[in-house]
Amino acid sequence: MLTVHALRIELAKSYRVAVDLLSEMPGVLEGIGLTRLPHYTVLRTWFERIPTKTWRAFLGASAGKRTGHAAIDSTGFDRDQPSRHYANRTNYRVRALKVTALVDVETLYITDIHSMTSKKHDAKIGPQVARRNAGDLRSLAADRGYDAKAFRDELRENGIRPLIKHRLMNPLDHAHNARMDGDRYHQRSMSETVF
Repeated sequence: MLTVHALRIELAKSYRVAVDLLSEMPGVLEGIGLTRLPHYTVLRTWFERIPTKTWRAFLGASAGKRTGHAAIDSTGFDRDQPSRHYANRTNYRVRALKVTALVDVETLYITDIHSMTSKKHDAKIGPQVARRNAGDLRSLAADRGYDAKAFRDELRENGIRPLIKHRLMNPLDHAHNARMDGDRYHQRSMSETVF
């Protein structure tokens, strides 16, 4: 089923059209081990019911060998804009989706994803993502949005080198930023390439 869904995405078709196209490709069906295709609604429902934990396991397994040097960044995606009448009638308030990705900076594999519809600060999301991947990380690069003493301390306790610039609030912050390994820190921009 996952292969059929991946083919649907690759073909950039709807569920219905993808199933119709695949029904005319017996060689492809044989290659993925299917004797008959499911109805397109079964495929859509199955895909929507996959829990986030399973997606994280799939990401982890497909990421291959991790180097341990990762970067974290987040971005927002606008959701489809419903009509104002529909939004008011159904009490629809979700306007955007915030996605945080943990990316291996050398291989550009996405190793973890966190998504939400609420407006939580990056400094609150970063520790959750780092905790889930603490065994695989040696260093974590992030922008100033993730700057929090508690987050840095937690990373150090887990043996992870934090590469997070300090927000400039006093002269000591300038000194901390000057001592940071520039090459490793600047690799954090690699996380932006996956969006």
